[in-house]
Amino acid sequence: MSEAPLLQADGIAKHYPVKKGLIIARQVGAVRAVDGVSFSLHRGETLALVGESGCGKSTTARLVMRLIEPSAGRVHFRGEDVTKVTGAKLRALRRRLQIVFQDPYASLNPRLSVADAIAEPMAVHNIGNAASRRARVEELLRLTGLRPFHANRYPHEFSGGQRQRIGIARALAVEPEVVVCDEPVSALDVSIQAQVVNLLRDLQQRLGLSYLFIAHDLAVVKHVADRVAVMYLGRIVEVAPKHALFSDPRHPYTRALLAAIPRPDPARRGGVRPLAGDLPSPLAIPPGCRFHTRCPHAQPVCREQDPPLREIAPGHTSACHFAEDLPRFDAEAGAGVPPIAARRLAAYAAARAARNAA
Repeated sequence: MSEAPLLQADGIAKHYPVKKGLIIARQVGAVRAVDGVSFSLHRGETLALVGESGCGKSTTARLVMRLIEPSAGRVHFRGEDVTKVTGAKLRALRRRLQIVFQDPYASLNPRLSVADAIAEPMAVHNIGNAASRRARVEELLRLTGLRPFHANRYPHEFSGGQRQRIGIARALAVEPEVVVCDEPVSALDVSIQAQVVNLLRDLQQRLGLSYLFIAHDLAVVKHVADRVAVMYLGRIVEVAPKHALFSDPRHPYTRALLAAIPRPDPARRGGVRPLAGDLPSPLAIPPGCRFHTRCPHAQPVCREQDPPLREIAPGHTSACHFAEDLPRFDAEAGAGVPPIAARRLAAYAAARAARNAA
């Protein structure tokens, strides 16, 4: 994209000190939850940030929103350093940056009605008067698929999907430009997930929003994202346009995530084995490449040198020493089907073909 990014993160980090000692506590280490993350988000774009639980996705979202203070790095919105502004400037900036949390019930005040919860951000930012706020609440409820009479109800009276719609309406109340969606559908049923994702896409087109979409479900990401950033152990290891990442991933961790997507046809299995071992602790980051302890392609250099995030194709970056040398990836390969299962599948296919011919 030729225009300047709307949101830019440069080397942001969040380290939590670990101290030991009852009387005189001294720092003995640090949990590197986020450790040098950089990305850009353009106007009208959806950038998905994906990875295993514990890789630092939600911490990154809170750093971008300035809900927690970074240990290092900068976040720029429209060229202004979010990490430096304070007071009235920070409040004005937060009007343009809003967030939809993963658990809508935990993010809504149970003592506030829906009308009060949605109108509260407008009151904080001195937008309109009481009458105009009520009208805006009704407009937002309709916009998110709810009814005006829902305004007088309380959070416990709604389903999970309805509560998430209320959370989206509250985020839109102050007319933001960027909305951070922190796993907004992971706590919902599959059918409701589709409705909320379609709602988010529709709102993006109607209101010109930009999304930083945090998720671990790659099926959802494939439906909603324009670009995808893959995160592992506090760092981004691959960034690519959605179609390039799903068709030709250039990092072994990305390949393992794609191979783990469930498929309804047992005859079509990915050719990549599931990851072995657990995610290392952010308190003890492995030397060299962070993924080498679980990587099937690891070489001695991977244990010694930390690979930089480098461009291997236009718009496609990877933090792997052997990104260009990885074998062709085919997520729909039929490898790994047991012989008995293969014979049964072939017999079933032949019988179905015979029935169709008759």
